[in-house]
Amino acid sequence: MDVSDTFNVTQIGTGSETLVLAHGFGSDQTAWHYQAEAFRDKYRIVLFDYLGCGKSDISSYSPVEYASLDRYSDDIITIYDTLGLSSTIFVGHSVSAMIGALASVKRPEFFQKLVFVGASPRYLNDDGYIGGFTQADLDQLYRGMAEDYLDWVTGFSQLAMRNSDRPELGRVFARSLSAMRPDIAQSTARVIFESDMRAHLPHIQPPVLILQSQNDIAVPLDVGAYLAAQIPDNTLVVLPSEGHFPHMSAPQIVTDAIRAFIAPQEINKM
Repeated sequence: MDVSDTFNVTQIGTGSETLVLAHGFGSDQTAWHYQAEAFRDKYRIVLFDYLGCGKSDISSYSPVEYASLDRYSDDIITIYDTLGLSSTIFVGHSVSAMIGALASVKRPEFFQKLVFVGASPRYLNDDGYIGGFTQADLDQLYRGMAEDYLDWVTGFSQLAMRNSDRPELGRVFARSLSAMRPDIAQSTARVIFESDMRAHLPHIQPPVLILQSQNDIAVPLDVGAYLAAQIPDNTLVVLPSEGHFPHMSAPQIVTDAIRAFIAPQEINKM
């Protein structure tokens, strides 16, 4: 496997520490534009596209092989092994946070710190657990994707992004989401929304920064509180932001929060 071509790996910056930025469902590495620019002067930045997203090699995707988040975490490990990465700072948006968490349990030496942006270990409600969705909600979502994918993309992208006063943000997400092949998007959505990563949380070893929007249709505040209660070493920050993509809609707030976590000495000098 040619990792660079398969996952469209991009590397910028020349710092001694490595920052890996992993995008969420329906997005691609361009979603991290603001953070990549903010940190490239002091960090080596590694970006990539998951299979089926962005400019990845779609021919390598198989719905059978990618039937769980475990397979995606193996791809992260493959990228790390190939690039010779270790002791990195991994920033994962949405499902990427859980993929990175699983990879860190498998290979803890790869990860110095983890940053979760809009993360959820389980989207379905359960006894004593509020994930935000019922099975009926998810079935409706799947039907919408199957009946008219592009129409579903338009509605979902605006709901997920929120910030109705800036509709251009929703259009940015809609472009990357609509670029996904509909069958891959549907298969991936089922894997994500029906995954349950709760049992892995107590085994995460690196310090974790949990960044949670105050109003996120995909991740209610209860989920952030649950993550904070289950992960051994963590810091929970509820951001004054709207929507599931604060790194795009409120990039400076997210960048400042990440910098305070990974380089507090820089903040102290300001």
